[in-house]
Amino acid sequence: MTPEGKMLLNIVILGFGFMFMFTAFQTCGNIEQTVIKSFNSTEFHGSGYTSMAIIYGVFSASNLIAPSVVTVIGPQLSMFFSGLLYSGYIAMFIYPYTWSFYTASVLVGVGAAVLWTAQGNVLAINSTDNTIGRNSGIFWALLQFSLFFGNLYIYFSWHGHVHITDKDRQTVFISLTVISLVGCFLFFLIRKPDRQPSPSEVTESLLQAESIESVERWVWFGVFVLLLVFTVKLRWTWRIGVYGTCIGAMTGFGKDAKSLIGISGIFIGIGEILGGGVFGMLNKSQRFGRNPVVLLGLVTHFVAFYLIFLNIASDAPLAPEAGTDQQAYITPSVAVAMLCSFLLGLGDSCFNTQLLSIIGLMFRENSAPAFAVFKFIQSITAALAFFYSNYLLLHWQLLILVVAGFLGSMSFFVADWFAESARRQSDYDSI
Repeated sequence: MTPEGKMLLNIVILGFGFMFMFTAFQTCGNIEQTVIKSFNSTEFHGSGYTSMAIIYGVFSASNLIAPSVVTVIGPQLSMFFSGLLYSGYIAMFIYPYTWSFYTASVLVGVGAAVLWTAQGNVLAINSTDNTIGRNSGIFWALLQFSLFFGNLYIYFSWHGHVHITDKDRQTVFISLTVISLVGCFLFFLIRKPDRQPSPSEVTESLLQAESIESVERWVWFGVFVLLLVFTVKLRWTWRIGVYGTCIGAMTGFGKDAKSLIGISGIFIGIGEILGGGVFGMLNKSQRFGRNPVVLLGLVTHFVAFYLIFLNIASDAPLAPEAGTDQQAYITPSVAVAMLCSFLLGLGDSCFNTQLLSIIGLMFRENSAPAFAVFKFIQSITAALAFFYSNYLLLHWQLLILVVAGFLGSMSFFVADWFAESARRQSDYDSI
């Protein structure tokens, strides 16, 4: 197998490993608040939103040590042991206790920092300037298949269920735990790349390093602000946790509202996969640059936010298991809710493929710290978002997302301009 083929195979294995792990974990995040509301035990007093706030709070702090862990034990073992912590969090729901719930949340926060730093490192070292966009798209598309398979399972398991019984919960979470463990062991199939760079590549790398040094602080500034929008604006808080809970709480959707959580996740996954394929795997975004893709993501999210504002009652994020009787601005429509799910997934993929591409391109030689900072900022904002999800009504949450989305996207345009300036200067100096 050629070095290029070996690197591509590593990316595919990486994508499949994350697909299995996050088929379990993203499905868990999508349904956990609904499951918690249905617990028959009066001894459990946990909150899914609080758990996610803990996860991302610890996640942000753990990014300070994650690059060192990846450097010492390598990205492969880092992803494996982190995956075991994810599996433990999912398994906790089989027989949940408040203390184990929040302890597992802390451990997953630590594991998440190491996992995503290692993932960024594997993506960077298995890519070149010409393949980073394609590889980012392949990884992202495979990862987002997790939304399709996991939520399809939830739909058929819970179809017609008004209340989630202990047996329903245990069956689902045993299955999800096994799926997560399969993903952990797939990481052992990744092999160290043996790419031999050509002399021109070495020269270009040295010139690029010199040009990047002068603009690096500006690129990081743009990335920092973008991560504010990128996280607050739906990747977990809305796309996985809050929006699914809102749909499940809408009595206007009928008795199958619980099973619609799974269908919503499937439509989110379709949007994610479509975006990853079009803008990453097919590498079309290279023709026009990254900015049009980010702009498309911003527009699709704004349209989704507006439709959600009209279609979902304002107290849905805070409603009890029985749902909300408050009226939305329009008659609740399942079709509109599923359209919003698709738009959320499509917009999210626009941001993610371009972020992975630009960071992997600019910081390939020192990718572990770069991706650690990336996740550090992301996790801080996610923790804040999950915290306020316990208290704010829907329209206030949407307002925060709109403002953050606009400011973050504008900052990305600035960061991308600096990145392209560095590339053009490197090309000029090499003449």
